Amino acid sequence: MRVQDHYHKWIEWSEEDQTYIGKCPDLITGIHGDDPIKLYGELYDVIEEVIQHFESEGRTLPVPSILPMKKVA
Repeated sequence: MRVQDHYHKWIEWSEEDQTYIGKCPDLITGIHGDDPIKLYGELYDVIEEVIQHFESEGRTLPVPSILPMKKVA
């Protein structure tokens, strides 16, 4: 599993902004766009860049604290 896969990310519609917002609160505040599928790919790329930046600076990545909800049986 890649490092970025440990971080929860999602896309949601913002009624206020009339656009889709891509979020990964453990690493970035968010990005926006009109196409949710394209935006998810862009979000993944941004997260990868943030991780590379942390690593190039010798900084420790934040521990993922936002976790997806688990399905209750």
